[in-house]
Amino acid sequence: MAVLAAGVAFGLASGLNAAVAEIIKYDVSNGGISKSLTGKVGDPKNGRKLAINRKKGNCLACHVMPIPEQQFHGEVGPDLSGVASRYTTAQMRLRIVNPKMFNEDTIMPAFYKDSGFHRVLKKFKGKSILSGQEVEDVLAYLATLK
Repeated sequence: MAVLAAGVAFGLASGLNAAVAEIIKYDVSNGGISKSLTGKVGDPKNGRKLAINRKKGNCLACHVMPIPEQQFHGEVGPDLSGVASRYTTAQMRLRIVNPKMFNEDTIMPAFYKDSGFHRVLKKFKGKSILSGQEVEDVLAYLATLK
């Protein structure tokens, strides 16, 4: 199961249209990132689209989500139904930005990191999976899941 999950994570990270924008510095405290990466509020409609987009967020690859019209929800990660009731916005932001900061054994990819990877295709080097605003959009969508 771990090999399959690692393959899903690798496929996710390697087959994406990586975000080119420069990584915005952020502070981690109390188990989360309290400030918006962009200073702007996220768009939950766009965040939902990103969460189900198999070339961007692709949350469905590993998580069950309250999106019944989509098939093949993953079962590797926790169910995201009610996630906003379990975590603060700051905690969810950290889990999207770089989940290894709270669990170094997770197979979930860092969606807002552009370095420190191994065996990355040349066209993806120096790029994050999501832009700062896309992280905020996904976060805005997840915040609706109470």
